[in-house]
Amino acid sequence: MKKLGKGILLSVAVLAVGGLLAGCGSKDEAKPLDEKKVTIGVTSGPHQQIIEEVARQAKKDGIEINVKSFDDYNTPNSALSDGDLDGNSYQTFSFLEQQVKDKDYKIESAFKTVAFPLGVYSKKITDLSKLQSGDKIGVPNDPTNEYRALKLLEEAGVLKLKDGVEVKATKNDVDKNPKNIEIVELEASQIPSQLDELAAAAINTNFAFGAGLTINDDAIYNEPLKDNPNYNVFAVRTENKDDKIVKEIKKYYQSDETKKFIEKEFKGSVVPAF
Repeated sequence: MKKLGKGILLSVAVLAVGGLLAGCGSKDEAKPLDEKKVTIGVTSGPHQQIIEEVARQAKKDGIEINVKSFDDYNTPNSALSDGDLDGNSYQTFSFLEQQVKDKDYKIESAFKTVAFPLGVYSKKITDLSKLQSGDKIGVPNDPTNEYRALKLLEEAGVLKLKDGVEVKATKNDVDKNPKNIEIVELEASQIPSQLDELAAAAINTNFAFGAGLTINDDAIYNEPLKDNPNYNVFAVRTENKDDKIVKEIKKYYQSDETKKFIEKEFKGSVVPAF
């Protein structure tokens, strides 16, 4: 009887430990996103307008997309990583890659969205060749966007970057600067408000739009409007990439209806990348 009692106790203990471990395992298992209600992060401006159009289409099929707007490029990814968002739509693929590398986020691209050709704007000159010695040019201070701005200025003949610089390049990677132009690194969303204090500035389209500036009407130099390699993406946590709701959002985003909305609303400053 004693041996039998010990055997029973041992079996119960094993089952208890096994159940505890199983419980821990199920707690960490990835859960698919809700198929009828999600929260998507965007930056204010065109990204927000497009997602709101996508939400309008989805609502007809009983899907609720809550849109949460941000005014910076870092919070939407940290919010997604922390589980406060179900997805976000605001960043280039190269920016996402750099953020994942730098911060070890478990997030990735689910599908392509649009391209926002970067433009240089000015209230003082009509051509970058008119820059004077010591003039100030504003650029975004976040990784990849500063690189894009510096590359654009290089293409315009304003400066020359060091050979082999990568997407995290900053003003310290400028090799040649014939006119001794002062590169002013600023938070991307703040650049439009500083334009009066600068000779010129590279401004991301979403923030330019918010200030009433467009590529076609106001930019004095810009990235190509067609086949722009700096396309934006819709990002989700890696565990949710193949979820049904993500595929549904892709369907609405890449629909002919959304494409027509983009072309009509932004007149070439924002272009479909799908």
